Amino acid sequence: MSLPPHMLPVPGPAADAGAALRARLPRIETARCVLRAPVLEDAPAWEAIMVPDAEGHLGGPHDAHGAFTDFAATVGLWLLRGHGLWTVTDHAGAVLGFVLIGFEPGDREPELGWLFLPEARGRGLAAEAAAAARAHALGTAALPSLVSYIDPTNAASRRLAERLGARRDGTIADPCGAAAEVWRHAPLPEPA
Repeated sequence: MSLPPHMLPVPGPAADAGAALRARLPRIETARCVLRAPVLEDAPAWEAIMVPDAEGHLGGPHDAHGAFTDFAATVGLWLLRGHGLWTVTDHAGAVLGFVLIGFEPGDREPELGWLFLPEARGRGLAAEAAAAARAHALGTAALPSLVSYIDPTNAASRRLAERLGARRDGTIADPCGAAAEVWRHAPLPEPA
């Protein structure tokens, strides 16, 4: 498969500067996963998740151009907010998916999100990576709150939020008017 020019690395001083910035981002290792700084070569995996969006849980439909733009914007959160997207790999380096601490238009507070390739789903990897990202967000990054915004029809993400100990805390509308459930990781609301 031939990649378009914008997906190909260009060696030189600019690439070296990018590598130096990536080296400063937190790297987290769990029993089965590595959360590392994203690289340009991870964009096809992001596209593989975003473009089909068969269930419509990711705000799609997306095309390759929109997926790359979203990838770049999400990676850029590290510079703008001090948190952002991690690429999740296995310990051999194979990309499994992504976790992020995001803050997109329409969000009211920082969001813990997860997007995994189909072949990495159903094995507990998303829970493991998301728990590590949450620990970083609430510990090292000292964010005062953390939620997950979940499409009401996304049963798998709702189960994962519950597995992580999040509690349902209302609904918001995204910028396009679609409803999203708010699943609160911290501070947890008092049980009803």
